[in-house]
Amino acid sequence: MNQNLRIRNMRRAVGAVAWAFTAAMLCAGTAACRGTSGGDATGSADDTKALPVGTVAVPEAAQRNAGLRTTTLESRVLPATIQVTGVVAADESKVVHIRPLARGVIESISISLGARVTRGQALFTYDNIELGGLIGEYLSARAGLEQAQTDLEVRRLALERALELIKLEAVAQQTVEARRADFKNAEAVVAGQRAGVAKVEEQIHRFGLSDSDLGDLTPVANRTGHRTGSHSVLRAPFAGVVTKYDVAVGELVEPERELLTISDLSTVWVMADVYEKDLGKVNPDTDVNIRFDAYPDRVFVGRLTYIGDLIDPQSRTAKVRCVLANPGGILKLDMFAKVDIPTSDSREGVSVPTAAVQHIDNQPVVFVRQGAEQFVRRDVRLGNTEGDQVEVLSGLKPGETVVEAGSFYLKTTLLRDRIGGE
Repeated sequence: MNQNLRIRNMRRAVGAVAWAFTAAMLCAGTAACRGTSGGDATGSADDTKALPVGTVAVPEAAQRNAGLRTTTLESRVLPATIQVTGVVAADESKVVHIRPLARGVIESISISLGARVTRGQALFTYDNIELGGLIGEYLSARAGLEQAQTDLEVRRLALERALELIKLEAVAQQTVEARRADFKNAEAVVAGQRAGVAKVEEQIHRFGLSDSDLGDLTPVANRTGHRTGSHSVLRAPFAGVVTKYDVAVGELVEPERELLTISDLSTVWVMADVYEKDLGKVNPDTDVNIRFDAYPDRVFVGRLTYIGDLIDPQSRTAKVRCVLANPGGILKLDMFAKVDIPTSDSREGVSVPTAAVQHIDNQPVVFVRQGAEQFVRRDVRLGNTEGDQVEVLSGLKPGETVVEAGSFYLKTTLLRDRIGGE
């Protein structure tokens, strides 16, 4: 019993020592890096003086470990920009409207609205009524040509026989001339039949049938009366997305009717509106920054390629076209966009690296150095982004030193108390 009591007492002593060591380490960690986000937190070098609200204290060794790097702001000449709104549209040079080549009945459909298709992919098949009639004409013309060629061969043999007999004076010269005339007439008939066949062939080729397909269209193959060659297949002219769909199996369709629209969305347009008063400041062939609500953390770079020639009488704006790549098809048609367009104006201002900006409660902030080991939070209002620099409209001034790398470390330190409470 006494032995068990001694063991319990020893365990209590070890636990007390461990707790004291842990508490000492926590206090040391708290003293190493202190920050206040707006409370009564204290922690100066001697633990007697509170840091100003929004200030973070980081020892130099901790700064090196966190990779903190600063830069001094300088006044720069910044291009003035205007921000306009627009919507995503398809590149009209990469949009194809699919119509049937002739009157016919839809037999099968291989795609649906929104489907992604590849070049040459079958879209639908239909019984081409006009093609069926042309195939009938073609078979009839081929039969007529074969008959004319047979008759020509008979006339040729008759002429050759007459030429042999005249040598023997067995026939009159008049008979030979008659045989020669028959042969010439037969040649003319064959030439006419060949021209008729060629004419129908050309019309059939327009529907996509090859010479090999025509060779398969023999009367023997059509003994059942059903010509499979009249069943046409319409294929995609290039890869894209089906953006319009108006067709159903069994419908009778005409060449004037648009059945499908395929759009290549690998490149899209953003059609934006620029006020009449700003048109003189905007130039074509200019890079623009475009933002979308769907991707708030991304800036897309496009190219302004066209300024419209018409002013909307209601809004007093002109359309401008911006072209940009759409990898993966993430930009959708009619998506809302905000476009920053550089102008010919310029002004003095300051900018910071985009990595220097953090967000606290949806407010952009930058950390400004105020001593060897102290950094203060500074709320800023941002302007346009140019490459890896973002314009600061208010909150900073030239000559101040800001943290350009490691600002996230300062943010988490500043919010440590709040994060711990949550």
